[in-house]
Amino acid sequence: MASIPAVWACTLALMMLALMDYGAARADDVGFDLSPEQSGRVHAQRDDAAIAAVAKDFKFVTKGKFTVAVSPGGPPLATYATDAATVVGADPDYASAIADSLGLQLELVPVAWIDWPLGLASGKYDAVISNVGVTEQRKEKFDFSTYRRGLHGIYVRSDSRVTSIKQPKDAAGLTIIVGAGTNQERILVEWNKENVAAGLKPLTLQYYDDDAASLLALASGRADVIVQPHAQLVYIAARDKNIRSVGTLSAGWPDRSDVAITTRKASGLANGLTLATNGLIANGTYARILAHWHLAEEALPKSETNPPGLPKY
Repeated sequence: MASIPAVWACTLALMMLALMDYGAARADDVGFDLSPEQSGRVHAQRDDAAIAAVAKDFKFVTKGKFTVAVSPGGPPLATYATDAATVVGADPDYASAIADSLGLQLELVPVAWIDWPLGLASGKYDAVISNVGVTEQRKEKFDFSTYRRGLHGIYVRSDSRVTSIKQPKDAAGLTIIVGAGTNQERILVEWNKENVAAGLKPLTLQYYDDDAASLLALASGRADVIVQPHAQLVYIAARDKNIRSVGTLSAGWPDRSDVAITTRKASGLANGLTLATNGLIANGTYARILAHWHLAEEALPKSETNPPGLPKY
């Protein structure tokens, strides 16, 4: 693991205060509305076809409400608003639009990401809308209705000589910051194998304990590239204004990988949610939600129920 020289200690401490508290950034500074009022939230119309597709014997946790678990991990997907109480972001907005489509009131339940499987299985909420990727292992216990592409972002310093990274050879010889044990690390290891086999320069992977240290390493020139979930980097780029995108990477590389609403297996809700999502896509509501949170690149052409997911590695 790369270490931080002692002379950077003061700088790092200050950077951590600024970089780790995502929700504290001023909305007008970064182009994201993190106010609790959410006056710009996009709403949807009732979708009778989607309502009819929900199994007749499905019982919502609370009558008249769509109860959804969400993990406030950071903007733009989900975070606490400036009041430190209201959860806002792209996932809450999408959950709101689905609730509108079903003719229900949205009830958001903030949870730790690690806790959603048990809570969903035990019936604490109707669905989870929290950047959950479709995997074959998860499909054994849950149903999925896809609503976004699973993407990793590939970002460099604004003044970097790197202009585009779309395939393994584009990254040859570069030093790349990546999270240990992550899916993006698995992909980059495969990229490195391809490059070495082709006689190209190997990738050098760097690992840091937190985002502040990672971003400091990139800004200082200790690394050339950072690869993280796309949405996170979209927000960081808007906030810090010193990094830029040079590409995206499917979370299922070389295959596609999607993010989905997660529901209990065979509960009878998934098909209605898929139909509701396709209704939002067809009438433009879906595109407006993603554009509002600067995530248009993650748009799907259509929602699917239980598509192929990431394999068991």
